[in-house]
Formats: sequence, C-alpha cells, structure tokens
Amino acid sequence: MEWFILIIFFGFLLLMVLLIGMLLYSLAKQGDERKNFIKAKAMSYTFAIIVGVLLIEIGMSIYMVSVKGQTVEGMSPFIFLVIISIVYLVTLLYNKRKYGN
Repeated sequence: MEWFILIIFFGFLLLMVLLIGMLLYSLAKQGDERKNFIKAKAMSYTFAIIVGVLLIEIGMSIYMVSVKGQTVEGMSPFIFLVIISIVYLVTLLYNKRKYGN
C-alpha cells in the first residue's frame, strides 16, 4: 500500500514538472522582457505563499510543543514539493493569461 501512495506522489510530481516545463516552453516563444516578467511574478508569488505555509507550520509546531506538550514531526518533503509545484503552476498560468498574448 505504501508503494502505491509513493507512486501516486511521484506521478503527480512528474505531472507538475511536465506542465511547468510546457508552460516555460510556451513562454520562450514570447519576447524576452515579457517572459522574464511573467516568470519573475510567478516566482515571487510562489515564494510568498511558501513562506506563509512555513510560518504556519512553525506556529503549529510551537503550539503543539508549548501548549499540548506533544512532539512534532517535520513536514513531508513530498507534500511540500507538490505544494510548491502546484502553487508555481497556478501562478504561472495566471500571470501568463494576465500578461501574455
């Protein structure tokens, strides 16, 4: 059962990488300034959202340790990577639609 979940995670991650690659390839056809602007906007939004997710995770960890006295395990790297790729894909799509052709 664990292999099935791992295959689903890797499949979803591969799908996100392919979709992001296709979007970046389609951006290569546009002018340099617009392409760089769209990618920079997508990266800055993704960075801001990921910092927010990490701050929430830190807050939950502090609460669990100090108030409830429980031990805290770290965030799964697969889930974190999938979250990053989904956020980047969505912001890249949004900015391409807003600033692209």
